[in-house]
Amino acid sequence: MAIELTDELIKLEQAAWAEIQAKALTADTAIAVQAAVTAHAEATGQSRYDVEMAVKKRVRNPEA
Repeated sequence: MAIELTDELIKLEQAAWAEIQAKALTADTAIAVQAAVTAHAEATGQSRYDVEMAVKKRVRNPEA
């Protein structure tokens, strides 16, 4: 089953990924991403792990 991702979730992960690459990830950003992933997983009845992996793949490896 394909994981549907929201624009908000993608934008949060993009912000986190930019901070990670700059070696400047903040706790606030990390917490916001995890909260959004958890909320999305609960709302859609999907595994939090699967949602997290899908959004990371989309943002970090868009050509894959």
